Amino acid sequence: MKKLFSNLPFRLLLGIVIGILVGLYAGKDFMQVVVTIKYVLGQIITFSVPLIIIGFIAPSITRLGNNASKILGIAVVIAYLSSIGAAFFSTAAGYGLIPNLSIVSNVEGLKDLPEAVFQLDIPQIMPVMSALVLSVFLGLAVSWTKSINLANLLEEFQRVVLAIVTKIIIPLLPFFIGFSFCALAYEGTITKQLPVFIEVILIVMAGHYLWLALLYGLAGAYSKKSPFEVIRHYGPAYLTAVGTMSSAATLAVALNGARKSKALRKDMVDFGIPLFANIHLCGSVLTEVFFVMTVSKILYGELPTVGTMILFCMLLGIFAIGAPGVPGGTVMASLGLIMGVLNFDETGTALMLAIFALQDSFGTACNITGDGALTLMLTGYVEKHDLKPQKLDGGIL
Repeated sequence: MKKLFSNLPFRLLLGIVIGILVGLYAGKDFMQVVVTIKYVLGQIITFSVPLIIIGFIAPSITRLGNNASKILGIAVVIAYLSSIGAAFFSTAAGYGLIPNLSIVSNVEGLKDLPEAVFQLDIPQIMPVMSALVLSVFLGLAVSWTKSINLANLLEEFQRVVLAIVTKIIIPLLPFFIGFSFCALAYEGTITKQLPVFIEVILIVMAGHYLWLALLYGLAGAYSKKSPFEVIRHYGPAYLTAVGTMSSAATLAVALNGARKSKALRKDMVDFGIPLFANIHLCGSVLTEVFFVMTVSKILYGELPTVGTMILFCMLLGIFAIGAPGVPGGTVMASLGLIMGVLNFDETGTALMLAIFALQDSFGTACNITGDGALTLMLTGYVEKHDLKPQKLDGGIL
């Protein structure tokens, strides 16, 4: 029994089940406590994200030495290609399937969550994108200048951050997920909102799995390694993403799982997983594209034109690279595109946000699981080109 409770996937599932059951019957006073604890836990997890990004990406870039700029460029390109590929795949599915669906929207009747008893704000030391840019600049600069002392310092910092992840963040996640599902159950999202768009959600989920199968198939074929050796370690990360709806909150679990894979090179894991968690949002992009087409059909009676969707997909891939890895980050970052390119009014935007929230957890899970495939591609690239971690005399670089 002790071994069972030490298993992370079991604890995540237990948190989800208990959270739903409690939320269905909880009163307002109890939910005030739940909302408060959920807020504090969310603040702690969010605070750690810039530390994780700097602690893993910067030293990983320094290990690449003179190859750093090349590997970083390849990583950004394959992340963008995956995102726009998912967007075009979703667009084609939308034109083929949406006209044959009969969808009636009804997103009313949800309870409002009570206010938190208090809010303990724990601001991040810097925004996520600032941490990402700092990590890249710092890693590249150390590589170019061959600064041994800074390289060693970054290695030490990585070990410190890893201790924070394993001793604090991962143990807190089952509780955070449990409180999140408790709030969803109390609001009525699970019992009232979900059936409204069940057909669309199931279609999008099927799209996620097809896209993941394609990514892992391509990664396996390119790297000449078994993609199953990567994806089999992603169960805890997938469940965490479903529970938190946040790539940022799932980053610690994804790193922990990817490090267990024998198919992935360790330096590529430490470099690729934190980077892709912030720039690779294929699942969220696939979801958003199908949903904007659905909302367009519901409210305006027609699907956007092919030219409009091509422009939207190309720009959405760029916006996804800069979207924050938090719940609803992709759709929030792209609201300007939804209103400017697709000409959605306030009603369309509100409905888009509502139905995106219903499925955001599975889109996030697709994002984070897809990161493993891209990291396998990076591993294949550096091994094909014999790009090994470099060291300087007397240093780690």
